[in-house]
Amino acid sequence: MAGAGAVPFWRAKRLDEMTDAEWESLCDGCGRCCLNKLEEEETGDIYWTDVACRLLDTDTCRCRSYPNRHDFVPDCVRLDVEEVTNQTYTWLPPSCAYRLIAAGKPLAWWHPLVSGDPETVHLAGVSVRGRGVKSEADIPVEELEDHVVEWPGEHPKPRRPVRRTGSAG
Repeated sequence: MAGAGAVPFWRAKRLDEMTDAEWESLCDGCGRCCLNKLEEEETGDIYWTDVACRLLDTDTCRCRSYPNRHDFVPDCVRLDVEEVTNQTYTWLPPSCAYRLIAAGKPLAWWHPLVSGDPETVHLAGVSVRGRGVKSEADIPVEELEDHVVEWPGEHPKPRRPVRRTGSAG
């Protein structure tokens, strides 16, 4: 979150000007990119599933072994600035900060960099948390077609910010 009157780095810098820490902080923690996707060979159309990478923790929506993920999932994609800028990654969700910034669009109110709270992505219903996502460890590859869903590839429905209140003592 930027200080009062300061232009946030994601609006002041291009993707290729960001530090590693700034780049990594663009991830909102929704977990949608960690869902398995199927691609139609003839059309290039992407079909999302509700089956997650075996390393995705569906409660936190974060990778269980992010620094070492390629040791366990060799085909895990490390986002490349040029590929993001050229919008080559058509499988990134439409709400993804990398896609939005590359297209010159603002981040949503629920993005942790805007809200200052990593829970808003979950409170807004944007993340995979609570969506019945399964692990690829439990679903054979040949059954992925049975798990195609629409919501990961759609823009999240607008919701008003949810206020959290303290518990009654």
